[in-house]
Amino acid sequence: MKFMPKLRLSQRTYAQKKAMWGFIYVLPWLLGFIFFFFVPLIASLRFSLSKVEANAKGIIVNFIGFENYIEALTVNTSFNRILTESITNMVVNVPMIVIFSLFLAVLLNQKFLGRTFARAIFFLPVILASGVIMALDSTSLVQAINDANEGGSISRGLGSFELAMMMEEAGVSESIINYLTGAVDRIYQIVSQSGVQILIFLAGIQTISPQLYEASKMEGATGYEAFWKITFPMVSPLILVNVIYTIIDSFSRNAMTDLIRETGFTSFNFGLSSAMAWIYFLAVSLILLISSYLISRKVFYYD
Repeated sequence: MKFMPKLRLSQRTYAQKKAMWGFIYVLPWLLGFIFFFFVPLIASLRFSLSKVEANAKGIIVNFIGFENYIEALTVNTSFNRILTESITNMVVNVPMIVIFSLFLAVLLNQKFLGRTFARAIFFLPVILASGVIMALDSTSLVQAINDANEGGSISRGLGSFELAMMMEEAGVSESIINYLTGAVDRIYQIVSQSGVQILIFLAGIQTISPQLYEASKMEGATGYEAFWKITFPMVSPLILVNVIYTIIDSFSRNAMTDLIRETGFTSFNFGLSSAMAWIYFLAVSLILLISSYLISRKVFYYD
């Protein structure tokens, strides 16, 4: 019986080499997921179906079924309200952040004096929002910025009111007015959460071949047409990436995560806290699946 010789690295096809290097690339994440995330995930699922009590003998886990889930959805007065507010804020903020990031990336890709400094300014909120900087004392720069932001909320409210009055006089529909005034009120939040997305879009725009723009210019295309016919289709895969990233980022830091943390580590109700976390996880997963499916159908992949 003859055995087929093993394929050496040089004898493998391009698809096989690509798959191998892809597996090597994700191997650190896979090991981290198995050793540092999978076990706590299973423990959290077990706690969500149990009543967890701590005493002198240790932690006692008693299986009670879906009582924690029922309590979270029907008894707890804050969970449903905060979950609805978190999803609503995500639906409003994500399109604004992605559109704002793409618009800024296109502008920052142009050649002008001080371009590097301008890019650093728009990435500065990401640095200021990092855990190390936010952990500084109340006299820090971050606290001053937050105080200035709170003090400026009144002026932004007046500005959005004037904008609403102008659009009402122009005959704009009420739904569009509410969305645009909401964008004005959320401008600080949108700018502070757009740094990473701007860099991703900027990197994608810089990979587009300049010959495409030169050819379109020779054909008489305007800058507006070049954006919609070249730039937008070429960065559409990055739109999907940024939408997924922004959804996860918006869900990772909000009142819902604070409620889950307080229920578990302040009230010491780990069963109810785990049930809230799993409901929240399923809601986020469903939103990600729907968003990925709808956007991926319109994504253009250039080979």
